[in-house]
Amino acid sequence: MRLVDSHAHVAAPELLAEAGDLVARAREVGVEAIIAIGAGYGVANNAGAVALAAEERGVWATAGVHPHDAADWGELAARAIDGWAAHARVVAIGECGLDYWYENSPREAQRECLRGQIRLARRVGLPLVIHIRSSRGTRDAAEELLEIFDEEGADRAGGVIHCFTGDLPFGRECLARGFDISFSGIITFKNADELREVAGALPLERLLIETDTPLLAPVPHRGARNEPAYVAKVAECLAELHRCSADEIGERTAERSYHTFGIQPER
Repeated sequence: MRLVDSHAHVAAPELLAEAGDLVARAREVGVEAIIAIGAGYGVANNAGAVALAAEERGVWATAGVHPHDAADWGELAARAIDGWAAHARVVAIGECGLDYWYENSPREAQRECLRGQIRLARRVGLPLVIHIRSSRGTRDAAEELLEIFDEEGADRAGGVIHCFTGDLPFGRECLARGFDISFSGIITFKNADELREVAGALPLERLLIETDTPLLAPVPHRGARNEPAYVAKVAECLAELHRCSADEIGERTAERSYHTFGIQPER
């Protein structure tokens, strides 16, 4: 099976020392490419993802500021991300977006951080990796995300909505703005029937798969630390939903990943 893990934090501080082993285990089950996400552990830790991508065949990196760290956005952070974006192995800006569930950074800071990274992505010609999570009982982050997309011309950058958990109308709005949809191990969870319906209804030619390593390990590994080798389980679940083989899911999502990130296989 050909597989691409389109979103994995393999360069997270707690994983970086064994990242080479994680990549090797993934290759053994057919994972031929991994997008190592730089954001999520503070601005400075983007450097680990970029270094890993420079060292490992089949690994590319992103650089960005996660909404949890949006309060750190400013001229220095923007300059740092701009610098990493020039690296040959950096293929996207992000993950960036809105997280109104945890609100580790104020909402206004998140909005400004997202706007800044959309502008940066447009300027340097890279796609965006988007994180979106709403909270209950407040204005929906998804609604605000689409407004910001339209105001900032995010469709001119495009990219992917990672770890998608939204409804079908939101998914279609994202597709219309040039953003592909990536599903994680959540679609294998027992309580994810509604999300599986969405995954089965969205067009396969616009879908990607991911692990979000080290989080969200798919069944039967749920509760364990996730790793890129487990992306095969996401492919198998998506195959059931689209009534095709896991091999076809692997092939088609791999090709879409290469297209979305503007890269070529390194086998």
